[in-house]
Amino acid sequence: MSTFKNREKAFETKYAHDAEMIFKAEARRNRMLAVWVGDKMGMSDEDAKAYGSKLIAADLKEAGDDDVLDHIMADAKERNVTLDRDELKAKSAELLAEAKGQIIDED
Repeated sequence: MSTFKNREKAFETKYAHDAEMIFKAEARRNRMLAVWVGDKMGMSDEDAKAYGSKLIAADLKEAGDDDVLDHIMADAKERNVTLDRDELKAKSAELLAEAKGQIIDED
C-alpha cells in the first residue's frame, strides 16, 4: 500500500473515531443534563434517567444542541417550571466538557 493510501486510511480511521467519541460524549451529556433538569422539574431518579433517553432521541433530530434545549424548554413550560435558557445552555456546555473528560479517562 502506498504512503498516500496509508495516510488516507489513517485519516478515515481518526475521523470515524472522533465522530464516535463526539456522539458518546453528547449522549452522556444529555443523560447528565436530564438528571440536572429532572431535579429542577421534580422528577424521580428513575424518571430523570428515562428523560435522558428522550433527550438523546431529541438530539438526533437536528445538528447542534438547539433541538435538545428546545425540548427541555418545552417540557419545562408544560410542567410550569421556569428555566433560563442561557443557564441551561451554560450547564449543557459544562456537562459536555465533563462528559468528554470522563470518556477520555475511560480510554
